[in-house]
Amino acid sequence: EDVDVPSRRVLITGATGLLGRAVFKEFNENSWNAVGCGYRRAQPRFEQVNLLDSIAVHDIINDFQPHVIVHCAAERRPDVVESQPDAASQLNVAASGNLAKEAAGVGAFLIYISTDYVFDGTNPPYKETDVPNPLNLYGKTKLEGEKAVLENNEDAAILRIPILYGEVERLEESAVTVMFDKVQFSNKSANMDHWQQRFPTNVKDVAAVCRQLAEKRMLDPSVKGTFHWSGNEQMTKYEMACAIADAFNLPSSHLRPITDCPVVGALRPRNAQLDCSKLEMLGIGQRTPFRAGIKESLWPFLVDKRWRQTVFH
Repeated sequence: EDVDVPSRRVLITGATGLLGRAVFKEFNENSWNAVGCGYRRAQPRFEQVNLLDSIAVHDIINDFQPHVIVHCAAERRPDVVESQPDAASQLNVAASGNLAKEAAGVGAFLIYISTDYVFDGTNPPYKETDVPNPLNLYGKTKLEGEKAVLENNEDAAILRIPILYGEVERLEESAVTVMFDKVQFSNKSANMDHWQQRFPTNVKDVAAVCRQLAEKRMLDPSVKGTFHWSGNEQMTKYEMACAIADAFNLPSSHLRPITDCPVVGALRPRNAQLDCSKLEMLGIGQRTPFRAGIKESLWPFLVDKRWRQTVFH
């Protein structure tokens, strides 16, 4: 039988990752012909493309002729970026600039996913027009990536987002979900950061924003430039951990708030809250309440399955 393939085409990089999977699903379920590409974990579901291979990138874009490209692939772990600066720069900066150039070549609208870590966190909330001042190398490479994208493709969009969570394949995939084991194993006390102010954001919401932005752009070519999206619940990691415990009726008395500035690892901004009013004024946005989103994300990882009954009945 003839399968009705949607005429709107979108290419998603990093489609095997936490955000990329959500973006692929969002477009796929909303009448877009979506192709995802990944590298190490790509096959069989996604195309295997090394983004550092400019010929491979050129070929997939010219073969598929996407209307939209959502560039989710990045080295997003600040401590890994500090230890492997050259590799991180290749992926976050060089590959992004090349992708932007190839997107311009076929007239595709590129959405480059960036980060709240381009700001130093001393004067929130941050508008798109505020001057970035990244504290760590991760923030610097993502900011350089923004510049490389816009230099190669002035019609592209930059979407800055904060800490993400969602339906993970492994708890370590998100800096939010990775806390679940510390919450569940209440027989030993766990120190939790209670200094850095975060705005946990569900990948489903970011995916919806990417699709809405793409669809708005199809109607209005002036939709381009820099945008911010974020959850609106301000929480430290300690407060997130307590909310997770609460969502699953687990004890939280073993969680210890640490109010000092962290001394190990890459520097983090104290509060890099993003002002999202620019997208909101375009009628774009979606926000899942943290407790609802985290419960949906984490219940498969409950160690004590008896809790499932109490949580869901």
